[in-house]
Amino acid sequence: MEADGGPPSSEAPDDRSQRGSIASSAALTRAQDVVIYLVGDLSPVPLTVEGLGVVSVQELARDVRQALRIPEANQDAFALWLCSPLLELQLKPRHQPYKLCRQWQDLLYRFTEASAEDISQDEPCLQYRRNVFYPKSKELLVEDQGVLRLLYEEARGNILSDRYPCDPDHWTGLGALALALDEGPHLDTQTLAAVLKEKKLVSFLPASVAFGAGGLLSTLRGRGRRQAALEHKLLDEYRKTCSGASDGPSLLHQYLGTCHALPYYGSAFFPGEIDRPAQGLLQRGRRKVVSVGISLDGVYVMDVKEKHVLLGLLFSQLSWDHSYPEEEGDSHVLWLEFDGEEDGTAVNKLLKIYSKQAELMSGLIEFCVELSSPSGGVASAAPQDGAGGEEAAPRPEEEEPGKGRGGRRGRLSRQDSVVCSRVQNLSTISYVDTGKRGGAPPATWTPVRGGHH
Repeated sequence: MEADGGPPSSEAPDDRSQRGSIASSAALTRAQDVVIYLVGDLSPVPLTVEGLGVVSVQELARDVRQALRIPEANQDAFALWLCSPLLELQLKPRHQPYKLCRQWQDLLYRFTEASAEDISQDEPCLQYRRNVFYPKSKELLVEDQGVLRLLYEEARGNILSDRYPCDPDHWTGLGALALALDEGPHLDTQTLAAVLKEKKLVSFLPASVAFGAGGLLSTLRGRGRRQAALEHKLLDEYRKTCSGASDGPSLLHQYLGTCHALPYYGSAFFPGEIDRPAQGLLQRGRRKVVSVGISLDGVYVMDVKEKHVLLGLLFSQLSWDHSYPEEEGDSHVLWLEFDGEEDGTAVNKLLKIYSKQAELMSGLIEFCVELSSPSGGVASAAPQDGAGGEEAAPRPEEEEPGKGRGGRRGRLSRQDSVVCSRVQNLSTISYVDTGKRGGAPPATWTPVRGGHH
C-alpha cells in the first residue's frame, strides 16, 4: 500500500517555505554519500546518490530496498522517516528529503513546543522504519528473515523504551524471546546468569520495569531483591520458551506475534497533554503528559508516566476534530468524542488533547478512516490473536464501519490490563446529544478559543 494517497503519519506537510529552495550548485548535482539509519543496533545503509538536491523519497527508498535485499512482496512494509529527538515524520514518496532538511527548523517551530535554542541545535536523520500503513495481516505473512529482523528491532526498541506499554506476561515473554535471539535458545543457567550480569536487565525488559519506581533510597534498598526476582522470572520464561527447539525465524515470528496483541502496535506516536481531573482548588489547571498512538485501527491515549492506556478507541467508536488557537496563549486541540455513561445515563464524552501536532493527528485519523472504509480499497487488519493480552477496545459486533466524524460508535471495554481504557481517570466534558449526528461534530461542542461551548 502506498502512503502517497493522503497524509502520512506525522505528515511532512506540503512544502511552502522559501528557506527550502534548492540551490542549483554543482555540489547538489554530483554524486554524494548519504547514510540511511536503521532502528536498533543494525548497521546504517551507506548510499551514493546522484542529484541529492532533487532526489525523491521514492528513489531513495528503492536504493535502500536494493541494498538490504528487501523482497518485492514486502516493499511496502517500510518507509523513509525524517527523525530527530524533537519530531518524527513519515515521508511521502514524492517528498524530497534534502528540501525538508532545509525546512527542518520551520517544521519544529510549527509542530513542537521546543525552545529556540533546542531548535537551533536539532538535526534530523533519515531512518528506514516500519510503514504506519502496513497492515498487521500482511506482516503475519512475511517469511524473509531480513525483513523480520528489521521489524523485530523496531518492535523491541518500542518495548524497551516503554513506547508500547505491556503487562508482565507480555514483557516477560518478550524479554525471554529477545534473550534467545541474542544469545541462542540453548544456554545453561550459569551462562545465562553471566549474560544478564554483563548486559543488564534493561537490555531485555522495559526501562520502567528494569529500573523500577520510587525514590533513590527505596531503589537502593530494594534493588538487589528486585533485580534477583526479575532475573529469576526472566530465566524461567527463557527455559519455557526454549524447551522446544526454535530457530531464528520462529523466534522472530513469536516476538512479533506477541507484539501484535498490543492494539497500538505499528502506530505513529504524537506528544500531547490532557487535563487532570479536578481534585481541589490547588490542583486545578494541571495537565498530564500523554502519548497518542494512531494505527490503522484506532486511537490510543497513553499515560507517559504510568505506562498504561487511558483511552483506546476504534475509529468506529469515535468522532473527532481539531481546533487552532484563536488568541495568543491558546493551544492546538485534538477533540475526541465517544459514548459514555454517568449515573446510569448515556452521555457523549469529549476529551481535549492539547498538542501542536493536533492537525497532524486529525489528518492521519481521517486518512486511516478512509482506508478502512468499504470504498477505501484497503481494509485495516482485524485484531489478531496473540500471546496474552486483549485489545483495549475489541471490535463490537454488528456495528457500522468507521465513518469518521459522526460514525456510530460501540461500547468500550474496561479491564485491569495496561492496554485497557481508564475513562474514570480522564477529565472529560459530558453532554447529552438529543439531535441527530451528521457528518460533522455536534454544534454544541464546537471549540472556541480552546474551550467548550
